[in-house]
Amino acid sequence: MTNARLDVGLRRHGIRLGTLLVLGLGLLAVGCSAPETSPEHTRIGYVHGTVDVSAEDARRLTHINYAFANVTEEGCVVLEQERDSLNLARLRDLKSANPDLKIVLSIGGWAWSDYFSDAASTDSSRARFARTAVDLLAKHDLDGLDLDWEYPGQPGQDNVYRPEDKENFTRLLRTVRRHLEKQGRADGRTGDERYLLTIAAGADAEYLAHTNMAAAHTPLDYVNLMTYDFHGGWSDHTGHLANLYPPAAPDTLQRSAATAVNMFVKAGVPPQKLVLGVPFYGRGWSGAGARDDGLYQRYDTSRGSYSYDTLANHVATQPGFERQWDAVARASTLWAPDSSVLITHETPRSLRAKAHYVQSRGLGGVMYWEHSADDGTLLRTLHEHLP
Repeated sequence: MTNARLDVGLRRHGIRLGTLLVLGLGLLAVGCSAPETSPEHTRIGYVHGTVDVSAEDARRLTHINYAFANVTEEGCVVLEQERDSLNLARLRDLKSANPDLKIVLSIGGWAWSDYFSDAASTDSSRARFARTAVDLLAKHDLDGLDLDWEYPGQPGQDNVYRPEDKENFTRLLRTVRRHLEKQGRADGRTGDERYLLTIAAGADAEYLAHTNMAAAHTPLDYVNLMTYDFHGGWSDHTGHLANLYPPAAPDTLQRSAATAVNMFVKAGVPPQKLVLGVPFYGRGWSGAGARDDGLYQRYDTSRGSYSYDTLANHVATQPGFERQWDAVARASTLWAPDSSVLITHETPRSLRAKAHYVQSRGLGGVMYWEHSADDGTLLRTLHEHLP
């Protein structure tokens, strides 16, 4: 996921306190429950803006999530950009390179979650949302839907939210699953070929407090955890963007990808449904304190976001920058002591650690935001180390 705070020319698919969700509900009909296993780990790439995905990249991915469709004030799911139809056609064409590639439409995101709460509020509004979303899926010959509601029961950018979101979120997911099952029967998409339903979830305790994960995961195939944006320009001190484990340094937040996974499993989400989110971008600060190579220090100004391509090929090669590795948190930084600039970002080394973690914990796989920010290095790393 992410759309507003991500100044890489993209919108953020999962900002804020990076989080993840997924729930399970025993009230669902048997035909609506998601399979608990998959033949391989998923490698899901979010694609935003103009589609520029090579055939080679398509062969390295299992899923592409196209971002985003909007939710209107009337609760309908619509494509807002003229380029959307062409982009979706280009993504479908990639199946010639990888016939098993799944193309999924992601709905909402940071900027377009305004009316999710209204759409989820009644039986009729949930049916309208589901019907219009599934109509788009059928029209564009897609393989599934991904709901990126930021956030149920709490503020995001300008979204409506209410206490009832906690249970209405589960009701909305169940309604969408029923409509997908109906469309699947008409299209011969059943069993292992059924249409997919996933969500992007905030990776923090607040997200879990405002959702009923133990119920909501049942109609879902995967929960894409937004395990990134742990620190950024909104933080009062520097810190890792997407560390795998909690740091040894005294960080007041103590957030990590592993902590989020543990919380979601404890909340009732099966590990094999959890997909670990990784950022293909970095965040930086100027005027960071020199202690601990700039980590967990006060700073003067935020430097915003950088694509991985920019960091690897333009920033890291500049004189004065030192590559740092936090062996406890399993996270990479760039530190320029003379100019007091700190940049936190994903690297092949940190991705290898996360790929090992995903396999050791039996998670569903990895997703990333966003495809155009890579120079190919990070996706190759995932493909090589997460079979």
